[in-house]
Amino acid sequence: MTYSRRRLLAAGATGTLALTAGCLDFVRGTGPLELEAQRVAPTDEALAETGYEESEITDRSIDETIELGVERDVRATVWTSIYSKTVDYQGHEYEGSSFVAVSIPDYSVLGYSANPIGNMDNEELLEEFLDELDDDHSVENITHQESFSLDILAESRDVDVFEGETEFRGELIDIEITLTSFSHEDDILVLIGTYPAPLAEESANTELLMESVEHPV
Repeated sequence: MTYSRRRLLAAGATGTLALTAGCLDFVRGTGPLELEAQRVAPTDEALAETGYEESEITDRSIDETIELGVERDVRATVWTSIYSKTVDYQGHEYEGSSFVAVSIPDYSVLGYSANPIGNMDNEELLEEFLDELDDDHSVENITHQESFSLDILAESRDVDVFEGETEFRGELIDIEITLTSFSHEDDILVLIGTYPAPLAEESANTELLMESVEHPV
């Protein structure tokens, strides 16, 4: 996925940074402020129970310049963990279900909120992160279907379900996308699952994966 870097690193905030040596370099403009998220991931037990397998785990450094009256450099490490599952749909097997867990540093700089991800609602986050799920198939005509709550990391979290359409073997099929986002342990976590809408069991599997996540891993 191509991240909008200014959106990712500009965000909703937890605490003023302590004046460590590295932070002083940042304040003086002699070095970047380095921030690293902690990875979030479903448990091995939940993956085994739902039939999902690890597809890709990456940590990416994103360099950005932010405005604090003067320009200052920030380098943030973002973790993305992607899992997939082969499903049978209309007599064809294909990698049709995906689960993505993303963690992004949630921070403020000298009292200045630096990351609009924290202020984005789930619909905006869906637009930001949807390409993580499947680079080969775009999802169109996305509409919000319902909202509910799940217990994730010891708290009740708001979850939204969206429905859209994607092309498979020359025909349009309905896709459901389940998404939640929240702050935890100084990171913003975004959890997304997608699956063919007729496969109700995959909705339950996505919820199980969400409820199982651990952070930090």
